[in-house]
Amino acid sequence: MKTRSKDKPIATATATATATAPKSLKAKKKSSLSLKDDPRKPKKPPTAFFYYLEDFRKTFQQQNPIVKSMRQIGKACGDKWRTLSFEEKVAYYDIATEKRAKFERTMAEYIKRKENGELSDESEDEL
Repeated sequence: MKTRSKDKPIATATATATATAPKSLKAKKKSSLSLKDDPRKPKKPPTAFFYYLEDFRKTFQQQNPIVKSMRQIGKACGDKWRTLSFEEKVAYYDIATEKRAKFERTMAEYIKRKENGELSDESEDEL
């Protein structure tokens, strides 16, 4: 019967794959992000929940000054958001749809300027 030597660790396929995977993924993400991201591209607006979160955070912190953890505030906000009726959420959905419409207009202008060549790649290097 053969015995394993104690000074040589046994390498498995999963151990080596997981050890090298994060490095390759990070490098791949960095290179792909740097090629696609344009600092002049308009940012997507937040959802209705995030507009509600802004209002909720102010009142929650006034009522609970001891709680400083964003996790606890977010959890309380999520619970409250789920219990709100649709009529109460409509105000936040209205804000979100207005911001989304504005984003779509600015994005259309951005795409048009990019297609016309007003946003050249040379000026990106200068930024």
